[in-house]
Amino acid sequence: MTDRPLTLMAVHAHPDDEATGTGGVLARYAAEGVRTVLVTCTDGSCGDGPGGVKPGDPGHDPAAVALMRRQELEASCDVLKISHLELLGYADSGMDGWPTNDAPGSFWQSPVQEGATRLAALMEHYLPDVVVTYDEYGFYGHPDHIQAHRITMAALELTGLNPKVYWTTAPRSQMRRFGELMREADPNMPEPDPAEAEVLARIGLPDDEITTWVDTTAFSDQKYDALAAHASQGENIFFLRMGKERFAELMGVETFLRVRDTTGAAVPEDDLFAGLR
Repeated sequence: MTDRPLTLMAVHAHPDDEATGTGGVLARYAAEGVRTVLVTCTDGSCGDGPGGVKPGDPGHDPAAVALMRRQELEASCDVLKISHLELLGYADSGMDGWPTNDAPGSFWQSPVQEGATRLAALMEHYLPDVVVTYDEYGFYGHPDHIQAHRITMAALELTGLNPKVYWTTAPRSQMRRFGELMREADPNMPEPDPAEAEVLARIGLPDDEITTWVDTTAFSDQKYDALAAHASQGENIFFLRMGKERFAELMGVETFLRVRDTTGAAVPEDDLFAGLR
């Protein structure tokens, strides 16, 4: 045993990702005295600008958007009581198929080993006991999420460290419920085209394949407020339309796939630190 605090490191692609998939665990474990480290890989410059102006439209200033989203990210970290925020500073690559995917300096175009080396240095500094990132599909196919997965797994190999490693996921049953809610919110919403349907079908896992279900109901308000801190992206954050009560009902459990473990803790588990304390 050492005096070093238990440490959770979450590696995310953009400002606001920390709240969507891991806001509950970041808030919960911070409240339990765990040191929480957030690594955000990109500047979010392909997000909406003031007034909802979209990337590529007149008036969209990527540098100004990046600054605004940095401020929102810091506000979210304050809400979630995140101990340390680390920024890799890559340019946002945009959604799959956007021209920004190919832009020099974008995260998607950066060599995996370069990002892995930078992330490995942070891992060696913080010595995380638990690392959380996305699966190889980036949860929903976003290039920057896929790249975050790649550099995280490569960084772990570079360091030789053996933390518990988790990929964020969602139960397929919950994904079906989200689809129903979205149609209730907008009855005129068209059915997804075949390409969209294929993407949606790949999100998450069958419920019985999920290894880790963490109850974060007590921290749902913090998670909601962290999402709301990213006000410039509110049009894209469906969950904020639910209101806090419904949000707590539907978002009170965060789920993960455990992909590395040296503790022998039994699964399914209800604690990312099972076997470590």
